[in-house]
Amino acid sequence: MSEASVRAFLAERAPDVAIIDQGVSTATVIEAAAALGVEPARIAKTLSLRVGETVVLVCARGDARLNNGKAKAALGAKPRMLGAEEVEAITGHPVGGVCPFGLASPLPVYCDVSLQDFTTIFPAAGSRTTSVELTPDRLADLTGARWIDICTLPQAAE
Repeated sequence: MSEASVRAFLAERAPDVAIIDQGVSTATVIEAAAALGVEPARIAKTLSLRVGETVVLVCARGDARLNNGKAKAALGAKPRMLGAEEVEAITGHPVGGVCPFGLASPLPVYCDVSLQDFTTIFPAAGSRTTSVELTPDRLADLTGARWIDICTLPQAAE
């Protein structure tokens, strides 16, 4: 799975979107931002959450933090982060390469409104060294994501 499934997904649905392989780790927001030469906020991190009995993916800007109160209100229950093994088993992607493309099993995808602060963003692309650049709306369109507001930005947290 992983990068190969993302390549197949993009070839079918968005052949114009190129996978960027940095050849170095982009597994964390800080590493990805450094490798891509962008501010950490423009990295679209994908969170794997269990909400009740359902697993969902939430894409948010790199410097945003999940707000449990907002998430519970929007998703209907308090979300819990999945462990690394469960993430890879369910998504088909390793932690550090998790993205909403080419998933091993269909999952609900949400995009946090924090992504809309940028013209383009950089989600991972199925491996710890790959990513793609696209607009937030394109990310939502390609993945069938619903927009929600469940994160807090650093300046708002103080």
